[in-house]
Amino acid sequence: MEMTEFSEQILKWYTRQGRKLPWRGSLNPYEVWVSEIMLQQTRVEAVIPYFERWMERFPSIADLAVASEQEVLSVWEGLGYYSRARNLHKAAMIVKEEYGGELPGDQKALRSLPGIGRYTVGAIASIAFGQDAATMDANIRRVFARVFDLTQAADSATGEDILWNLAETHLPKGQAGDYNQALMDLGATICLSKKPRCLLCPLSRMCQAYQLGVQEQRPVLKPRADVPHFTVSAAVIRQDGKVLLAKRPSKGLLGGMWEFPGGKIEKDETLEQCLTREIREELDAIIQVGEPFGVYQHAYTHFRITVHAFLCKLKEGEPKPIEAAELAWVSPSTLQQYPMGKVDRQIARKLELRENE
Repeated sequence: MEMTEFSEQILKWYTRQGRKLPWRGSLNPYEVWVSEIMLQQTRVEAVIPYFERWMERFPSIADLAVASEQEVLSVWEGLGYYSRARNLHKAAMIVKEEYGGELPGDQKALRSLPGIGRYTVGAIASIAFGQDAATMDANIRRVFARVFDLTQAADSATGEDILWNLAETHLPKGQAGDYNQALMDLGATICLSKKPRCLLCPLSRMCQAYQLGVQEQRPVLKPRADVPHFTVSAAVIRQDGKVLLAKRPSKGLLGGMWEFPGGKIEKDETLEQCLTREIREELDAIIQVGEPFGVYQHAYTHFRITVHAFLCKLKEGEPKPIEAAELAWVSPSTLQQYPMGKVDRQIARKLELRENE
């Protein structure tokens, strides 16, 4: 782990150009942990206000451990990939119970916690505990794939092995935390996925992809499957001044979040027929589908949806949580208290506006 020209140049650049972030320089492993989980698949600009709000609401692992899942999801709402929040919460309870509320520095112990994989272990171990551990996120992967002109698919097993080996080969002993953060910053601000700013890059002289003019073709990635699109209908069921919400099961997409009940349209169904069927299957109730209440688009990682919402009334039956974790009749003025995904929150805001008119 001698200092290579690569690591020397990246550390010099980081001293001058490293980003000033709320969790940078923190000696609190909990803050480093939370920031690294939030930064998974999410841009720094989006994370900063969430991180600050999170630390204000849950200033310690003990505070997070005793919070309810609903509190945790409410603070996280809007950041997406909600399993990250649920895993943070579960891990905090384990840390409180098994490690006296102190995040363990042992890498094996860290890896055993929910939501902490190889990348996060390396980041926490190096940044929070000063250990000589490499890490690898999308930004770092892009830097190495370009500088060393990796022609194998970076998201293949072979490509990943080569990238991790490069990260470990160039890791400077005693400076792993700064080295890892320098790589993250370079990938996020200079070595961009599109239109990289090569003329400003401290590694341009040694960057093989840049010298060959193929920097925009690196990293090579495996072909992506077509992203499916689903049409969904959602019921805004109103009764006695309240609206019905269903809580999704804790596991799976948007686990533990609240939604307006409904589901995916099946072949040869109209939107209204779909909604009537879904409510009968999910809630054991029959509804009268009324006027449309907006069309909403959203893209998840592996699929896209178009949601058609309708104002509805109950015709028969008392709704039961057959597929939902629980149901709640809610006053529109209190909808903000129920954590929701982006589409359901848009529907809720529109409903609140209508009720206030």
